[in-house]
Amino acid sequence: MSARAIIAELFGKETGCSKGLGGSMHLFDAEHNFMGGYGIVGGHIPLAAGTAFASKYRGDGRVTLCFFGDGSVAQGAFHEAVTLATLWRLPVVFICENNLYSMGTPLYRSMSVTDVSQKALAYGMARDRFDGYDVIRVRERISEAVRRARVESMPTLVEIVTYRFRGHSMSDAGLYRSKEEVEEQKKRDPLTIGRDHLVAAKVDEKDILEIEEKVRLEIEDAVKFADESPELAFERLSEFTYKE
Repeated sequence: MSARAIIAELFGKETGCSKGLGGSMHLFDAEHNFMGGYGIVGGHIPLAAGTAFASKYRGDGRVTLCFFGDGSVAQGAFHEAVTLATLWRLPVVFICENNLYSMGTPLYRSMSVTDVSQKALAYGMARDRFDGYDVIRVRERISEAVRRARVESMPTLVEIVTYRFRGHSMSDAGLYRSKEEVEEQKKRDPLTIGRDHLVAAKVDEKDILEIEEKVRLEIEDAVKFADESPELAFERLSEFTYKE
């Protein structure tokens, strides 16, 4: 999806991927096979099982990747989805991005077993667990899960341990963790590690700076585009609420 479509959606503009009607919770792009985000925590996990079922039924060779946070794992919808995914041998990879705090609650206060990947054992599902600070490692491990789904038609529960440096939302001051902890985690920033990979591969510093500048310009362009885009006309709201 383009940065313009994403930022415009965040700004509530008509040029956003969901016409500005969904915001951060409902980014969606059918053209790119991105089935969207959902405001109900964990509510999309059964939908991922459904898209995987459709792929298997059609025999189209597609694999569904479903991303969710550690806060979703305690929801009943998660357990229903992984049960059917294994029972029906669905080509889906469930990816739990475990940032250790859900919205703002430490794992030890919300889970009796803090290794999310162990949940797979109860359903006879393949599992994997690793940290997500190295993009190369993530690519390799997810590739194996995708291979298993596509070739063996078997799901995998992958837990990727990660971290967020800021609060869950603008109203979250992050007072449930120390500044020292955050600074220590910043030493493992994936962007820094990725840059180190490029340096180790003898990529010219000029080329690295050029990549960073392109990213900066793309973001600035997306913000300007969104800022100048119109809001959806009030008269058109019924198009997305009612069907003739």
